[in-house]
Amino acid sequence: MNLIQKTLTIATVVGLGSLSVAANAALYEIDPAHANARFSVDHFGTTTNAGGFYGLTGVVDYSPEKKQGFVGITIPMNDLSTNFKPFDKHLKSADFFNVEKYPTAYFKSTKWEFDGDKVKSVKGELTMLDQTHPVTLTATKFNCYDNPILETKTCGGDFETTIDRTQWGINTYTDGGMMKDVKLKIQIEAGLKDDNKKS
Repeated sequence: MNLIQKTLTIATVVGLGSLSVAANAALYEIDPAHANARFSVDHFGTTTNAGGFYGLTGVVDYSPEKKQGFVGITIPMNDLSTNFKPFDKHLKSADFFNVEKYPTAYFKSTKWEFDGDKVKSVKGELTMLDQTHPVTLTATKFNCYDNPILETKTCGGDFETTIDRTQWGINTYTDGGMMKDVKLKIQIEAGLKDDNKKS
């Protein structure tokens, strides 16, 4: 089973639906080396703790002419890094992400919004710790170009949002001054699949 088949199978299993615009768009595969989800959260009113999840996989189905899109992202929770191993271990524990029980999180878009020809935001659903809630990602940039290294058309961008972690049941330290709001910044680049390339 290839990456795209696996991603779509996982999306269906966890109730994220299937691609709704596949017939009208070009299919791109997310490059794990150029995809991450970074987070920052207030640390008891002193500093800001930051970290990220890396090696994201998935697909982008995008039609700029029709102003339609779909993105399905698989987030490997065990690839969390804050550059401080004791903190990584704590975040992976049942106090926070419970990675042993829930090794993967998923984002599936439900609607892309445009401002003229530019991608403005992506509405979707984030499934984490076996709970699904709506999330809107605001695009700070999005573009497509001919990638000279991968020798294929590539689309991608930077997105950001703020989520309330308690919606997913992550309540640790909220009563001790650690904020519940978490800022997320997601970056993806996805290369056009071989069977979509124009001859």
